[in-house]
Amino acid sequence: MLQLRPYEASDAEKIVGWIKDEVSFRQWCADRYEKYPITAEDMNEYYERYAREDNLYALTAVDEDGVAGHLTMRFLDREKKAVHFGFIIVDSSKRGNGYGKQMLKLAVQYAHEALEAGKITLGVFENNASAYHCYKSVGFQEAEPEKTERYHILGEDWKCIWLEFKL
Repeated sequence: MLQLRPYEASDAEKIVGWIKDEVSFRQWCADRYEKYPITAEDMNEYYERYAREDNLYALTAVDEDGVAGHLTMRFLDREKKAVHFGFIIVDSSKRGNGYGKQMLKLAVQYAHEALEAGKITLGVFENNASAYHCYKSVGFQEAEPEKTERYHILGEDWKCIWLEFKL
């Protein structure tokens, strides 16, 4: 049974191990990390920079075998009613078995009940079809962003699709 708990520094070693190539790395982090590959120390340093702010929630999904997934939540507004999901990843050996869908359902429930969010957003690159379909299966719908986000990654322009879950 999958459960969400607060991220622990010891989770990083597993999480960074799931990223097998630079394309999937860039799809996961949208260039929030500058270099590939990242280490567990890089990940922990990134989260430590935001530890004092009351705006970022890093969560880890665990099952009977241990760490199975990870994501972050952060508020987009001062009223703390809009939450954005990021750094969404599932253990590479468990992909295709419903773990992503399960983890996202738990995260939506947490955002609604614990954080009292009224809206949840996330971004997914158009070249990441499996993630896009996973998000849609949970109930996320395409939304019109204020501006179309494009990232210049690995010599290409990647379009980011903005998805929204209304509670």
